[in-house]
Amino acid sequence: MSDNNKPRQTSDRTTMQRQMMGRGPAHMTRIENAKNPRQALGRLAEYLLPFKFPILFVVVCVIIYTMLGLLEPFLLGYAIDNFISTKDAAGLARIAILLLVIYLLDNGFQAVSSWIMAGVSQRALQKLRGDLFGHIQSLTVRFFDQHTTGELMSRLTNDIDAINQAVSQNVVSLVASALSMIGIVIAMFLMDVYLALTTLVIVPIMLWFANFVARYTRKGFRDLQFELGGMNSQMEEAISGARVIKAFRRNDAVVADFEAHNSKVFKAGVYANSYALLLMPITTQLGNLFMIALAGMGGYLALRGLVTVGTIAAFISYSQKFIFPLRQIANIYNSIQAALAGAERVFDVIDTAPEAPDAPDAAGLKNLRGDVAFEHISFGYLPDRPVIKDFTLTARAGQTVALVGPTGAGKTTIINLLNRFYDVDEGAIKVDETDLRQIKRDDLRRALGLVLQDTFLFSDTVMENIRYGRLEASDAEVIEAAKMADADAFIRQLPEGYQTRLSERASNLSQGQRQMLSIARAVLADPGILILDEATSNVDTRTEARIQSALLRLMSGRTSFVIAHRLSTIREADNVVVIDDGRIVEQGTHQQLLDLGGFYHNLYFSQFKGQAI
Repeated sequence: MSDNNKPRQTSDRTTMQRQMMGRGPAHMTRIENAKNPRQALGRLAEYLLPFKFPILFVVVCVIIYTMLGLLEPFLLGYAIDNFISTKDAAGLARIAILLLVIYLLDNGFQAVSSWIMAGVSQRALQKLRGDLFGHIQSLTVRFFDQHTTGELMSRLTNDIDAINQAVSQNVVSLVASALSMIGIVIAMFLMDVYLALTTLVIVPIMLWFANFVARYTRKGFRDLQFELGGMNSQMEEAISGARVIKAFRRNDAVVADFEAHNSKVFKAGVYANSYALLLMPITTQLGNLFMIALAGMGGYLALRGLVTVGTIAAFISYSQKFIFPLRQIANIYNSIQAALAGAERVFDVIDTAPEAPDAPDAAGLKNLRGDVAFEHISFGYLPDRPVIKDFTLTARAGQTVALVGPTGAGKTTIINLLNRFYDVDEGAIKVDETDLRQIKRDDLRRALGLVLQDTFLFSDTVMENIRYGRLEASDAEVIEAAKMADADAFIRQLPEGYQTRLSERASNLSQGQRQMLSIARAVLADPGILILDEATSNVDTRTEARIQSALLRLMSGRTSFVIAHRLSTIREADNVVVIDDGRIVEQGTHQQLLDLGGFYHNLYFSQFKGQAI
């Protein structure tokens, strides 16, 4: 669409962005509000609830191998006191075999639990990914006008991947580490109260420090994910706009822009990881302090004959086992924080209100005639900034209505409102005397055929791109639609004909060929009301003549709305509506408006100055 009232591409869009989000791109200025991490964690847990029985089995496995791990230091101390000190080789051999069995079972249960949890987490993430993508499809056009493609792609890729890393790889480790630490403390108290009390001096310090770092780490990883979204958006635009960048020699500027984004990602990453990585050296030092305290207290008690050497050895082994899960938690802490930040961003999109549902009494469109009436409508993309002002227009069934006017007059906004991409602020738009808001959206959009200036084709075959207009259409119907759009001849010259797969954005076709496929798609959809938005503005005169011929066949018998800057293309319209600043300033036939000598007369002759008309 070329009209400047379309909020994504033109000046109205730029104005709206600056007013709503400040100067510059949305992803650079909009600040995400932090959400409760516990809430994000709870909502993630909801995706795991359907798999409660496999998870319960995993928990059982974790408990078993955690308990087996707790037996190892005890058996070590028992062996020292009862077999090594007495030089009982047979007893020592039995303990060694028992420890070997325990190690094998420990590793076996760990492997099984990890394998089951990996499957559970992937199924849960598949559901989360599907919910996110499905919800994005239900959102309003306004949402997509306010969010860049790269930002949304970041939610679907980076954020989901961050959650995946935490859930599939680290949840079991985190649970096992927590259970191990609790079990070790209990085992220590059962073996010796005095030595166990020594641990209580160190443990609270560790937990306080972890909680302190958590607040800053989560904020750092949330900001990191946010900046990654901005960088992804810039990369997506740079790659998709490669031809424009090279044509205008903007390579260096694009690289500089990327470096600016990359620098922000770098700073956010340094901030996030600096706090996260503090846990490792601090816990190591606290672990060393832990062992020193135990060794000192144990030596004192041993000299007084209150504990045995085996008990001290068991406690030192337990202290090492206590430090290991603490270090493990430190290692996975940044992953957990990144996952929580990613979950917040994912749920932020899922919580966005979808397109308003159809009214309870909304009806379908049956026996469509094609009468369209705009009754005193007003609309603005921003409150108190109307783009369309008290606009009244009637199009009778089968008529061709041309919308003309200067750039930014509001032509494409009228089309957006007719498609119900937005709802009017005041007044009503009616089809066959029924307010659009009382018509089911699917029925309304099925009745509307849209041919745009910027044709979007999918990376699929030519056949499937045309079939997009009506998915149940047969191959014969697709070919017939292509013939009506004057596209059959060039399609058959392609390497594989209708089965030729198009490249991304159909860059292996010319602009005119892409437009013909778009027209064929509209022909196949067989709409009752046709909308042509600058459908021939990007093609040469010869191609335009062929496309015009196809369009005339498509428009025959249909109510049609045509937006065109080339005023020579709308001479045969039944009604030419001249729009300026959101209002109708003139309307009539082409010749009537020329005879009037007003706004349209000046527009028309300014295009053909110096030419014979």
